[in-house]
Amino acid sequence: MIAQRVGVSALRRAAGKPSVFFNSQIPKAVVASSMSTTQIRPVATAKVSVADGNEILAKQRLHRPISPHLTIYKMEQTWFGASIWTRITGGGLSAAFYVYFGTYLVAPLLGWHVEAASLVSAAAAAPVALKAGLKFLVAWPFTFHFFNGIRHLTYDFALGFAKPEIIKWGWVIWSTSLVSALGLAFAW
Repeated sequence: MIAQRVGVSALRRAAGKPSVFFNSQIPKAVVASSMSTTQIRPVATAKVSVADGNEILAKQRLHRPISPHLTIYKMEQTWFGASIWTRITGGGLSAAFYVYFGTYLVAPLLGWHVEAASLVSAAAAAPVALKAGLKFLVAWPFTFHFFNGIRHLTYDFALGFAKPEIIKWGWVIWSTSLVSALGLAFAW
């Protein structure tokens, strides 16, 4: 910022002082025409009616590429593809957090008990299978989103785009996320 101000003020000082080169004997029109950097291009426009405009757009749309529908791909590419499941797990986790924290926010107004002490006592009274199942339902989206996020970070370095590598790492991420989610579910 300071360097910019110094440069601008130096240019202003130089422009304000009379110069030997730019004296009154050189016609201003010659100087202005030789220093001009603007371009003038003629533009032709035509008024078009709404119907004609829609017809032009319809013709342009015929030449646009069409994305294929997901049903033309193999089922394991679309249904078990890691990219879509990253979005699903991320959306599910954020929705769950919004629901929980929204509930926590309005609980005092509605007379609900969502504080930590009541949640701990409810978890202590629950059967082990229910606790493990609920912990797995929370842990699996988190672990899958985490591991597949690391995979997508490797994509940013242009690594792992060969089809065999995509398939191999897809299975590695699915198995790693399931095993780690089971480990987290039964850890405590």
